Amino acid sequence: MAALPEGTPCWADAMFTDLEGAKSFYGDVLGWTFGEASSEYGNYTQAYAGGKAVAAVVPPMPGQEGTSQWCLYFASPDAAATARKVRDNGGEVLMEPMQVGDFGTMVLGRDPSGVVFGVWQAGVHVGFEAPPEQPGAFCWAEVFTREPEKSDAFFPAVFGYSAKQMQDDAIDFRMFDLGGTTVLGRMKMTEEFPPEVPAYINVYFTVPDCDAAVEKATERGGTLRFGPLDTPFGRFAALSDPQGANFSVIDVTTRAGEMPQTTDVT
Repeated sequence: MAALPEGTPCWADAMFTDLEGAKSFYGDVLGWTFGEASSEYGNYTQAYAGGKAVAAVVPPMPGQEGTSQWCLYFASPDAAATARKVRDNGGEVLMEPMQVGDFGTMVLGRDPSGVVFGVWQAGVHVGFEAPPEQPGAFCWAEVFTREPEKSDAFFPAVFGYSAKQMQDDAIDFRMFDLGGTTVLGRMKMTEEFPPEVPAYINVYFTVPDCDAAVEKATERGGTLRFGPLDTPFGRFAALSDPQGANFSVIDVTTRAGEMPQTTDVT
């Protein structure tokens, strides 16, 4: 499997205090199965959909306990060089480049608006193995920020994205492209978001039936935040799991409405 173009979302993981609870919840809602915990790497546990790696869960390291959150990683051919670009463009490096065995090298960063993300320089682990349309797979992600102008400058500067703005007076939404392929969205957080909710990246996972996934998630202690809603991209809903991690589910086979008009901004 060839290395992905720089800036491509390539992996997602989350820390959970109750790791077994997280495995049970996502196993039910997304149909994930789980590999053996890797004690050498802090009990890092990969999740699979149809036998293909789609994400990972891990217990928090000492001192990092708190609300769980999904972290999205972007591909990089040189993690150290990307870390320098993060700093040069007003971001913060939370974790310096760290080699993870022969799997690859990781960096954790934060953009100037407070969005935490990862960088992954692939070794033997390239990233997601399942295609986005496969149930249980990562499908899409959006940066949620109260300061869009900061994120809009930062991510293209670090990862070389071009950008287009959605023509919609109701929402402030931008899309970032790599080589003509849209790889990431950016949504401005409105007053509907409680002030204690920090800027974050919301990850979407594919499901065969959005409403059934929402029903299962809420039965299992998750919270419905928004939706389900039909869009030209699919029927989706935003959720929080029982440990507070935000994520969305989307049925990409159920689509309604016309694709939105966009304007190139770079």
